[in-house]
Amino acid sequence: MEGTVFAPSLEGMKHVKSEEGEMLSKAFLDVCKLILPVIDKFGAAMALVKSDIGGNISRLEAKYESNPSQFKLLYSMVQVEVEAKTAKASSSCTNGLLWLTRAMDFLVELFRNLLAHPDWAMSQACSDAYGKTLKKWHGWLASSSFTVAMKLAPDRKKFMDVIGGSGDVNADMEKFCSTFSPLLEENHKFLASVGLDGLKAS
Repeated sequence: MEGTVFAPSLEGMKHVKSEEGEMLSKAFLDVCKLILPVIDKFGAAMALVKSDIGGNISRLEAKYESNPSQFKLLYSMVQVEVEAKTAKASSSCTNGLLWLTRAMDFLVELFRNLLAHPDWAMSQACSDAYGKTLKKWHGWLASSSFTVAMKLAPDRKKFMDVIGGSGDVNADMEKFCSTFSPLLEENHKFLASVGLDGLKAS
């Protein structure tokens, strides 16, 4: 494999914004899809996260494909739902974008932990990242299934070897976090501006 598992998503991030600096639907969703192979390497520990991310990407993609010119910009999907007063529905694209962004926050935090704490076991890095990101939005059920899943986290060294490929995994991971984080922050700011950043899991 050329470079690390992060190489494709790092390349994809260069195209996420339009020339006017607006987030493009397809490019943003493609970057999220390119992260799925990284999640795969976690095995069973991340099965929940992966199906959640995959489901939200599919929902947003279907909306985009229904009218690519209308939904070229990521936030246009949300604006349509806000106007129609359907944004808070659990099956809305707004909800999909919110949870997709939160799941990505969790991954960024996890990768940051792996960089900052070389002595931590994978399960500790996962649990800490979960506590800082998704936990406050999850109900008891989601939270307990997550905690159980984290116990299945792979051996850290094996995981790092697998995602490293032929590149410098720490440098790419660092770059991934620093480049992706502001994009996620922008999503949160936009969702907060329309009053939708605080939706919890049912």
